[in-house]
Amino acid sequence: MGCVFLRGAGASARALHDRPHRPPLRVALPQRPRRRGRLRGRDGVNPFEAFVLGVVQGLTEFLPVSSSGHLVLGQALFGIELPGVLFEVTVHVATACAVCWVYRRRLAALLRGVCSADRGSLGDVGLLAAATLPAAAVGVGLRGVLEPTFERPVLAAAMLLVTGAVVWSIRRLSRRAARARPTVAGALAIGLAQALAILPGISRSGSTVAAATAAGVEPRRAAEFSFLLSIPAIGGAAVLQAPDLGEAGLAAGVLPLAIAFAASALSGVLAIRIFLRMLERRVFHRFAWYCWLIGGGYLAAAAIWPALRG
Repeated sequence: MGCVFLRGAGASARALHDRPHRPPLRVALPQRPRRRGRLRGRDGVNPFEAFVLGVVQGLTEFLPVSSSGHLVLGQALFGIELPGVLFEVTVHVATACAVCWVYRRRLAALLRGVCSADRGSLGDVGLLAAATLPAAAVGVGLRGVLEPTFERPVLAAAMLLVTGAVVWSIRRLSRRAARARPTVAGALAIGLAQALAILPGISRSGSTVAAATAAGVEPRRAAEFSFLLSIPAIGGAAVLQAPDLGEAGLAAGVLPLAIAFAASALSGVLAIRIFLRMLERRVFHRFAWYCWLIGGGYLAAAAIWPALRG
């Protein structure tokens, strides 16, 4: 978002003489605002902004286009930033609620099965736990190493190109996939894919569905496993951010937080249904073109304007 600086409008003749070659009009290229850490944001948000941010979070969290990549590029281009850690936790919890709503019957069946010691349900929960371990280990062990990557928009754009390739591969991988659930080794592979998705620009949903179909899981079951896997992933991220909540306060305001929660949850439900519908119609690969367009377009712009390189 460019900004125009008018120079010398009220300058004296002597000042103009001292700087004869300075043009009266300067255009500044977009500058990425300095951040004091990924978990910090600005100090307020109005209801409309809360609604927009909630919708964007809900859609990009589940569609295979990387919510983190969009946030990093949005900040680099327009100065977009989530307004504080409490707001960030709120919209993430809302997306977890969206998954719980869409898969409420499946979750209820799992809960009943676990309570009755059903082997199938216990096995499914065990596979989800196994797939959660890699991302948990990476998120906790390498948090300090990974946080600076969220200030590198060129990396996020490059990873969007990778996401496009991963999403494109699902179309071919799904032709040979027929299993109802992954093996333990397959669950660990899915977990590794989710761990890689901690990088900005790598889609969690896209990478985990691709890994699941590569492990032989049929597409709809792969999507179900991916979305159920997002519940502990989002919960774990909220736990990691919990220490920052004490100093966050209610800077965003109660009403904007409520609006953001509702917008994120509802748009999350919509995104999951769009995801499943496109997967069933075998047009899921179209998301790859979007990732390539956004990632490639940003890299091309960064090659021309160094200010965008971060």
